[in-house]
Amino acid sequence: MQKLLARAGVASRRAAETMITGGRVRVNGRIVTELGVRADPTGDRIELDGELILAERPIYVALHKPRGMVATLNDPEGRPCVADILKTLGVRAFPIGRLDFATSGILLATNDGDFANALLHPRGGVPKRYVLKVSGIMKDDDLDRWRRGVELEDGRTLPADVELIRHENDKTWIELTIREGRNQQIRRMGDATAFTVMRLARTAFAGVTSEGLAPGRWRYLTRQELTELKKTYGVPKRIPHDLPEGGGEGVNTRRAEAQRGGYARSDGKALTRVQRSSGPKGADQPERIEDRRRGRGAMPMRTTGKNTYGR
Repeated sequence: MQKLLARAGVASRRAAETMITGGRVRVNGRIVTELGVRADPTGDRIELDGELILAERPIYVALHKPRGMVATLNDPEGRPCVADILKTLGVRAFPIGRLDFATSGILLATNDGDFANALLHPRGGVPKRYVLKVSGIMKDDDLDRWRRGVELEDGRTLPADVELIRHENDKTWIELTIREGRNQQIRRMGDATAFTVMRLARTAFAGVTSEGLAPGRWRYLTRQELTELKKTYGVPKRIPHDLPEGGGEGVNTRRAEAQRGGYARSDGKALTRVQRSSGPKGADQPERIEDRRRGRGAMPMRTTGKNTYGR
């Protein structure tokens, strides 16, 4: 039952187990509290808190979270959240992991709980690549210290890949890849080494990049991306033969006014149609890291409708 709830996009499998043991799930009108109970999603009536649960087609999405947005489905303070982007999918989906309010970049979302759990589990060591600007001039010894691991209040960080991009007056741009996900880890690494993080953007997660995605936009993961994820992390368990394509507009912010794109539509059970983005080919393509190393900048920044890089 917990697998069915996870696949329906209700919650992760672990959260679904808590829902079941808490007596919130009914199968054919009978409350189920045992985790070993089986059900047939095509023939049994499954309810959570009295609401009918319909099996949804699994979806796998990459989105570009802008700065100034909470990476959750709701926020008690009323701030913008990624639900504003995901609602245009037409089906339920939840973000995989978090990015803090002031951090922009790639964020994956899905309604497949097993997929999310596999990418978030510490033993997976999923790489997360960032580009950041810190105050101060980082020298080779400073970079090596980050590579070896930085001592934080909750223990030393794992070894990281660190590469200098450039110095900019009294600031330093670096590219950092970590394989753990502690809360505010990179900002705390900066504070612990006297290099305050001023700008931070995640450019890749588990090999999926933000290239071509303007802030506030989303796209479906490609068959090639899903194949690589399955090969490396074992998920998704099954790659649908008829994957939707394209992407769409999520939310407009002061930093990103997304061009109109395609939307995934739903009848409540499964996706029925996808329109490809109508944006011009090559629009909103960020510069490559190789370009940034040549001094053209290091972080996406929205100005007049195209991705540029600068301070």
